[in-house]
Amino acid sequence: MKLLIKGGTVVDPAARRMYRADVLVEGDRVTAVDKRLAGGDARVFDAGGKLVFPGLIDMHVHLREPGQEYKETIATGTRAAVRGGFTAVAAMPNTKPVADTPAVIRYVLEKAREAGLARVYPVGALTRGSRGEELSEIGELKAAGAVAFSDDGRPVAGAGMMRRAMEYARMLGVPVISHCEEPSLAAGGVMHEGLVATTLGLRGIPAAAEEVMVARDLILAEMTGCHLHVAHVSTAGAVRLIREAKARGVRVTAEATPHHFTLTDRAVADYDTLAKVNPPLRSDADVAAVREGLGDGTIDVIATDHAPHASHEKNVEFDLAAFGLVGLETAVGLVFTELVADNVLDVPAAVAKMSLNPARILGLQAGIIEPGAAADITVFDPEAEEVVDPALLAGKSKNTPFGGYRLKGVVYAAVVGGRVHLRDR
Repeated sequence: MKLLIKGGTVVDPAARRMYRADVLVEGDRVTAVDKRLAGGDARVFDAGGKLVFPGLIDMHVHLREPGQEYKETIATGTRAAVRGGFTAVAAMPNTKPVADTPAVIRYVLEKAREAGLARVYPVGALTRGSRGEELSEIGELKAAGAVAFSDDGRPVAGAGMMRRAMEYARMLGVPVISHCEEPSLAAGGVMHEGLVATTLGLRGIPAAAEEVMVARDLILAEMTGCHLHVAHVSTAGAVRLIREAKARGVRVTAEATPHHFTLTDRAVADYDTLAKVNPPLRSDADVAAVREGLGDGTIDVIATDHAPHASHEKNVEFDLAAFGLVGLETAVGLVFTELVADNVLDVPAAVAKMSLNPARILGLQAGIIEPGAAADITVFDPEAEEVVDPALLAGKSKNTPFGGYRLKGVVYAAVVGGRVHLRDR
């Protein structure tokens, strides 16, 4: 099968440029990128007035399968992914059972193949059961298909254990993704520690809980030479620590989520559990620092931390509600509305943080549009607008605080291995 994506503006995040060109796809590969290409018998896809990105990659997603299919499945999660413009996602290991054996990694890969939508790259558990007590067989997990290692929302509390994990990961050439939260400082907290929490009478999670663990893991990364990737950075202090570590050559990358560069802790002022996330929504100063970190390159990646929950897990008292929100279908619109429109990032830089940089961190042959590259492509209309309607989200769960938000820019289609997935079909 041949496909000609015609008349669009191709975004090249590696060269930081945008140019008018057609893209010819044959089978699952790009075969030509040039002006006025003749497609012959190819199916013509009109991309006039639209941006053509390398396929977007979300490197922090919870697909819930196996074990919590009432929240999300690999099929529904990858359907949400392609609708949101993501051609690939990295699936975090906090499933039931935890992804700490090759069997679970292979199960996730097989379910993704059956779904036939976005590519799925499993992240293996760093320790058995993500309990922080004994290392997983990370060599076997990598051989089965894991692209990185993390205990996700259960931070590795012991510094000695984290050191050993980093040493093994360095030998295998894979990154360690760290949820940086010092458990004793965060214990019992349900939102950011500050004036809003005091007003609401809710127990807070101080910024220091994140920053203490970021500092520890940076020191260990510097000691071991491991590639540390800091997940969902949310505080000004964490941004500063990562910036300083990069300046002295520590092998560290970092990500931020759309909710952490868009919302503050005031979003929970009415005890809105849809805005209950971990790490929590922070202060105005923290949001400004995260945006600055995105703009100056301290933060390399934009990832969603897509965390589906059933309605009964959110429609309860704030203290009892689950942490997390869904983000796959609103991420690109929020990036263009909040960052590109506000000149925090230009278009190539924004696309780099959602395609090229995640690909490089995870060791994937992706994030580019050139002859020979995989035909993973996102087509985006920067002039269209939409109002977020949670009821229309393709994922199984609808727990988003962005209902009613007007977003500038709408994903038109995602092409995965040459297969076109139109947003509204």
